Amino acid sequence: MFRAVVFAGTTEGRELAEFLERCQVLADVCVATEYGGQLLKECRSCRVHAGRLDAEGMESLLKRTAEDETVLAVDATHPYASEVTKNVKAACEAAGAEYIRLLRPSWKSAGDGCQGRGGEPEDGRKGRVTLVESVEDAVAFLEKTSGNILVTTGSKELHKFTALTDYQDRVFARVLSTPESVQASAQLGFTGKHLICMQGPFSEALNRAMLQQIDAKWLVTKESGKTGGFEEKIRAAKAAGAGVVLIGRPEEEQGLSLEEVKRYLAKRLKLNIKRKISLVGIGMGAGENMTLEAKRACEQAQLLIGAKRMLKNFSGTSQAKFVSYRPGEIRDYLYDHPEYERIALLQSGDVGFYSGAKGLLEALKGEEIEVYPGISSAVYFCAKLHIPWEDAKLVSLHGRSANVIAQVRENRKVFLLAGKGEGVNSLCRKLTEYGMGALLLSVGEELSYPEERIRVGTAEKFAKEKFSDLCVALIENPGAQPAAVHGIEDEKFLRDRVPMTKSEVRSISLSKLRLNRKSVVYDVGAGTGSVAVEAALQAAEGQVYAIEKKAEAAALIRANQKKFAADNLTVVEGLAPEALNGLPSPTHVFIGGSSGNLKEIMEAVLEKNPAVRIVVNCIALETAAEAIDCLRTLPVTDTDIVCVTVGKAKEAGAYHMMMGQNPVYVISCSGGTAV
Repeated sequence: MFRAVVFAGTTEGRELAEFLERCQVLADVCVATEYGGQLLKECRSCRVHAGRLDAEGMESLLKRTAEDETVLAVDATHPYASEVTKNVKAACEAAGAEYIRLLRPSWKSAGDGCQGRGGEPEDGRKGRVTLVESVEDAVAFLEKTSGNILVTTGSKELHKFTALTDYQDRVFARVLSTPESVQASAQLGFTGKHLICMQGPFSEALNRAMLQQIDAKWLVTKESGKTGGFEEKIRAAKAAGAGVVLIGRPEEEQGLSLEEVKRYLAKRLKLNIKRKISLVGIGMGAGENMTLEAKRACEQAQLLIGAKRMLKNFSGTSQAKFVSYRPGEIRDYLYDHPEYERIALLQSGDVGFYSGAKGLLEALKGEEIEVYPGISSAVYFCAKLHIPWEDAKLVSLHGRSANVIAQVRENRKVFLLAGKGEGVNSLCRKLTEYGMGALLLSVGEELSYPEERIRVGTAEKFAKEKFSDLCVALIENPGAQPAAVHGIEDEKFLRDRVPMTKSEVRSISLSKLRLNRKSVVYDVGAGTGSVAVEAALQAAEGQVYAIEKKAEAAALIRANQKKFAADNLTVVEGLAPEALNGLPSPTHVFIGGSSGNLKEIMEAVLEKNPAVRIVVNCIALETAAEAIDCLRTLPVTDTDIVCVTVGKAKEAGAYHMMMGQNPVYVISCSGGTAV
């Protein structure tokens, strides 16, 4: 059986005892006073021993416990209680108990206005820190000064300040609100407004208010660490214009922090730590954007995890911080640091708007997670513009690709998470190239921060300007029209002398192809690119590759791509199937011209994707025969053969005459074998 013995008396000691209770670890907790015992919550697994123990008493307790159980002693006494620490170490050695020193991290004065040890006094140092070796040195230093003094070192050594001239007028003592402390202070002459009885630690605001209330020129404190409210005292003194006399620690000790002790115990005892994880949307980034419940979740967390930018708002807080946004890395860190029971995972904007929350929820499945939504950049930016966002298409380029041109072409409003400033420049250049340079853009940079900037202008103008990497844009296109399903008139395509799949046959072929918005399409033997362009307009969130061996035709495809703003169309010059090498796996393939390589082309695309959908257009009977043979010999199913004959009317005077076009065989199939 294992039992911990905690020599407490500090905030860390109390927190460790409560941690052991939550983990149901048997423990004895020793505190010097009844008041210290009262601060510990009632618990079933911890026994509280109130009263000061000397070295002999400590040894006796440890030996009694060690008779039946393995003992690990944690010395969580105050950093200045050096004599007590010596006694605990000696008792552990005599009783054969493992010793761990829980030590508050030391405050480093470099860069914090510290003038060094000693130094000439000057009234109203305005937050500058003077280091001294002892209380006696502090008294000697203050004797050379003037002005009121707030002493926050407790009642135990308060008697030493009575050596100051006029101490009853100058010194204001802040001590614990216990009868013993009050009585001892009163006997020294500290009464009335010169005696402040309160339990710390105190906030910066309260420290500042006390200093201002008594018009203090000096604050005397020990290096009590973050949990002792030391940093709040230093900041308050600076704000109140008071100098700080800092009594240094008696000696440099080696030890573990509270978190390190918890981690050690958790791993050694294989404790089942029950974490409470908060997934928090923090808004744009400035602290003012956070909801009250989001702020509360962050304030209550022991550990904050997020990208570097998100953690800046919490740089002045005492919580532990870990810079990361990768779900797997965050999961591993939490499992390696079981000492943290309350964690806040920070997400920019709202957790449901292009957020990493989805990946985190998946990676941390099984954990207790609360989700706190935030204000998204779309909501914030449109509010700034006085424009409703309910009818805007929301698109992100942050860590992903998207066919923004198609969204602008089809929607009157497009809200864009640009990812980086160059994303806005690139978009504006493309809009200008596709004949949409006159469209109006509103660009927001560094939203919510002091550097926030909102600009409104045309795409053509913004193509030449620079933007911050933290930016969003709203593109307005009053003339937006949804893309036609298919059947664009032949006359709208640039054609020259290049063969083109006619409108009616194109409509049937695309219908047989069964595209969706995310299809990856090959148009082999693309000619003018009429099929490729229509496929690109339909598969706006996918990608189309137009494979064409003739340079003249490839140039014509690019011209038609620009005319129809088909930004997700890529022209590949070369002869199939060799030209298909290096292209991503297709979901759909249209073969309008094969140059005698039909079987090889079909074999190549089936190898890339055995479930690919294929449509072949054949005019020559020999090509149709070759296609039918492929249906028999290749691993395909869902086969279909349609012969399309189109007659189009031509005016002849007062009459219309039907002119027949060449019949076309539309042959379709899907990869796979019939069941």
